[in-house]
Amino acid sequence: MTAHDPAPLLELATDLARRAGALALSMHSGLAGHDTKSTPTDVVTEADRACEQLLVDGIRAARPDDGVLGEEGASSDGTSGVRWVVDPIDGTVNYLYGLPQWAVSIGVEVDGAVLVGVVFDAAKDELWTAVRGQGALLDGRPLRCSAASDLSQTLVATGFHYDVRRRSVQAHNLARVLPVVRDIRRLGAGSLDLCAVAAGRVDAYYEQGLNPWDMAAGLLIAEEAGARTGDLRGGAPGFGMVVASAPAVYDPLVEVLAGLDADDDPLAPAG
Repeated sequence: MTAHDPAPLLELATDLARRAGALALSMHSGLAGHDTKSTPTDVVTEADRACEQLLVDGIRAARPDDGVLGEEGASSDGTSGVRWVVDPIDGTVNYLYGLPQWAVSIGVEVDGAVLVGVVFDAAKDELWTAVRGQGALLDGRPLRCSAASDLSQTLVATGFHYDVRRRSVQAHNLARVLPVVRDIRRLGAGSLDLCAVAAGRVDAYYEQGLNPWDMAAGLLIAEEAGARTGDLRGGAPGFGMVVASAPAVYDPLVEVLAGLDADDDPLAPAG
């Protein structure tokens, strides 16, 4: 990894996340002013677009040589080795309905690895931050994931994809996970689910179908709080599956999910 001072990256990411969160709060208009993307349930609001524009403009003004990848279409390669992976409103459906479970998520990659992560929960005014190798914080307080050691007593968060074919398979698998854990929570924002793992608000989280902007910041925050992360086949978390949990329950949870082939994608090309 190229040497980059994380301090100014964290400072800029924090400032932009707070500004975007404030803009989103000011623009909330309920069920008005939204379109759909990949499916009728995959929504995007005017606030999503405005907040992404705020983030992109702020990044380019301060660091014009950096790359950007945004959920709502912002994309540039940059020349500095730094890329900003941004989700202006993670949990758009919650935002649309006035449910206080959405966040601005900013991950800053250096040479392809996330160095800085910021998740701002504007509705609750909670700021989650992490720098690789320096730990994770919630409003400046150090975070540590739970010490759960028994899968049957593990509170597990998950989420569902927008496409009905993926959702149907995920629901089928969930019915088989539920009897072997304490309970399930479906909160509707992957970045905040990962932060919840970091804070011990849940013991574990798994989800298929996350994009880079959904998880770039949250994964770093969970890992820096001591959580173990990966997929179901010994690899890194990705679109196929993200698992993040207290270390002692990671292997038992992965064993259950792998036994269900929970990372199989019904939309993947045959062959």
